[in-house]
Amino acid sequence: MTSWKQRSGVIVMIQRDASFERDVVVIGGGGHVGLPLAIAFADRGANVAVYDVNPAAVEQVNDSRMPFDEPGAGPMLERAVARQRLFASADPAIVGTAGHVVVVIGTPVDEHLNPDQQAIPRALSGCSEYLRDGQLLILRSTVYPGVTALVEKMIARLGYAIDVAFCPERIAEGRAMTELFELPQIVSARREAAFERAEALFSLLTASQVRMTPEEAELAKLFTNVWRYVKFATANQLYMMANDRGLDFERIRQGLMLDYPRAADLPAAGFAAGPCLLKDTMQLAAFNNNNFALGQTAMAINEGLPLYLVDRLKRRYDLESMAVGILGMSFKGGSDDIRSSLAYKLKRILSFTAGTVYCTDPYVTVDASLLPLGDVLAKSDLLIIAAPHAEYATLATSKPIVDIWDIRGAGVRV
Repeated sequence: MTSWKQRSGVIVMIQRDASFERDVVVIGGGGHVGLPLAIAFADRGANVAVYDVNPAAVEQVNDSRMPFDEPGAGPMLERAVARQRLFASADPAIVGTAGHVVVVIGTPVDEHLNPDQQAIPRALSGCSEYLRDGQLLILRSTVYPGVTALVEKMIARLGYAIDVAFCPERIAEGRAMTELFELPQIVSARREAAFERAEALFSLLTASQVRMTPEEAELAKLFTNVWRYVKFATANQLYMMANDRGLDFERIRQGLMLDYPRAADLPAAGFAAGPCLLKDTMQLAAFNNNNFALGQTAMAINEGLPLYLVDRLKRRYDLESMAVGILGMSFKGGSDDIRSSLAYKLKRILSFTAGTVYCTDPYVTVDASLLPLGDVLAKSDLLIIAAPHAEYATLATSKPIVDIWDIRGAGVRV
């Protein structure tokens, strides 16, 4: 069966195998990467299933409620569910209902800080009995180089006639419902038929696609995140240099960027965190036999920034006798996601050096220890903006505020 959809003057064809009742199933589809993708496909006319082992996320999706904050996703989810284009389940049998199986399961780092290359094959083994001949298996999350080939061997060993493609996600959290439709999609596979099927699927979202081999695509995804992480480390190192000499890094940065395009990509100082950047830098270092001095230096700089801030504050204040309030616990401004947030590292450091530590965040709902902003302002002697939420830009208080992001426009010297 073939269905057609008009998009921006272009006719897009979705090839549907009559033996499958759905177009797409997203494994790990209740999370920050999988759910926006599922919603986007459904919004463009595909029949989509979400498979997730988190029953709470499944229930929320089927109730048309987002399990997390992602601007623009809520109304699209409501439409998709109402039109019966999106359904979520915790039953692995649903994996067998769609012609395209998109896997959104990241490669974690283990307790020894080594990438776990078996994470995706291990997760797939839990639903492998429901895979079917004729499906296209698409790996979507960042993977350690060689994992695509590992999955291909696993599928061949299981005896399935299934092609494997690696089509990495490229979105920034908080911009998914825009960038899924605007950014070029990297598509990689071994066979021409797999290329064409993956390209046809992602043409629902974007007309711009780039072909690579799986090995090229795996490195392209890692290179992208590592490049951002190194740039953030450069800015943070320059910030420390300026700050140690009593100079305002942000004033210098703004001055050198003014009408000078070659410096336009110099980031502001701030915590470089989240679920991908540090982990992917570790993965690339491991891939290169730990011979990655630039990446290892970037990790030391970015992960060391909370320590640097506390050390500088100890020189100016008697922290042991003070109550310190941390404003913003998510890993980035405007987000409710606390995964790998350096705000929590800052909290741990201050718990040993300050008299008391209070924390607040207007978006985070998963940490019962957080206090309302008014309580933190009232109880604290010193405030640190750890996540640059817009709500803090015009905060009215007489308490001293440490703002390395300079969202308040008052300079970033500590």
